[in-house]
Amino acid sequence: MPPSPNPSPAILVLVTCPAAASEDLSSRLVEEGLVACVNIIGNVTSVYSWQGRLCSEPEQLLVLKTGRALWEALRDRIKELHSYEVPEIICLPIEDGYKPYMDWMNSVLSQGK
Repeated sequence: MPPSPNPSPAILVLVTCPAAASEDLSSRLVEEGLVACVNIIGNVTSVYSWQGRLCSEPEQLLVLKTGRALWEALRDRIKELHSYEVPEIICLPIEDGYKPYMDWMNSVLSQGK
């Protein structure tokens, strides 16, 4: 028997930000019900080209777990809260996951704020 479809297709959203802002940003997104959980991965270095020059910045990577239905509101809220002119906000589908975790995530997201 195939697995039952996820009631709210899950997505991962990747965001980089300065270390000083990562916990506040993460907490606000969870408190506002836009994400179920955020993993803060420290000590990443982003190397990129910005306005014609090579940049290398220490950052933290945020891994946000949410539902597809919240994507646009989450993206817009990150843009409001983030200090960068063009923040990294990348959305990836979650194809499958441990059912009890996915159920927990969906129950948290369905409660909303």
